Amino acid sequence: MLREGLISAGFDTVLLETRHVKAALSAMTVKTVRRDARGIAQLLRMGWYRPVHVKTLPSQEVRAMLAARKQLLGKLVDVELSLRGLIRSFGLKVGKVTRKEFEGRIWELVQGQSSLELIADSMLTARNALLKGVAQLHKSILQIVRKDEVCTRLMTIPGVGALTAITFRTAIDDPARITKPRDVGPLFGLTPRRYQSGETDVMGRISKAGDRMVRTALFEAANSMLTRSRSMSALKRWAINVAKRRGHKRALVALARKLGVIMHRMWIDGTTFRWSRAKTATVA
Repeated sequence: MLREGLISAGFDTVLLETRHVKAALSAMTVKTVRRDARGIAQLLRMGWYRPVHVKTLPSQEVRAMLAARKQLLGKLVDVELSLRGLIRSFGLKVGKVTRKEFEGRIWELVQGQSSLELIADSMLTARNALLKGVAQLHKSILQIVRKDEVCTRLMTIPGVGALTAITFRTAIDDPARITKPRDVGPLFGLTPRRYQSGETDVMGRISKAGDRMVRTALFEAANSMLTRSRSMSALKRWAINVAKRRGHKRALVALARKLGVIMHRMWIDGTTFRWSRAKTATVA
């Protein structure tokens, strides 16, 4: 990597928060490469910048596997939807089927129609290749999770599975870099935007800044805890009360934010999830 090469050459290297730099340089009426370099140098002189944590190589490798798995899953869904749409124009409706039943249902519908059989054979071959790739990556990720003590501990939280745990773990990378657990929410864009000027004070939706993969994983874990998990805990009871007062969607966001705080605290303390209120990890 370029950063490692600069460090090995003896240069002090720091990565800057791109959104922060963009906002600072946006005041220039004329944008050129020379002016950008001068503006960045000025930011460094003044110290008006936010450094970005550089993840370790193992964390980057796992995140690359997670991103590859997500890409293959997206392509898999695209192929299935495209195949459904193609044969639908001939009056053939696939209907609601599981992923295992999908291929058999397609062959059942296109049987006896040579042109549709050719299309189905080509697209199902591609689909099977995508399924195989997803399965291989998923198996490798699960093997990493089983050997990771932190992930195993995080998975004691109801609703938090292997993918959520490893996504959170590799995104944080070093828990010591976050001094206050309550900073986890803003880091992953789970806190509301705010605009205040004079008598105007507007509280908007969540910022959606930071790592989208982690934000999605925490939201899915919160949804799983609130709607699928049958086990009751102090945390789930708190989220249910929030849902009664503020609505289901806001409760999910609040629970996702709180989950991030608790997971970070558990990582720091080396504890497992505690179900009762008296023993629940302190959260902001």
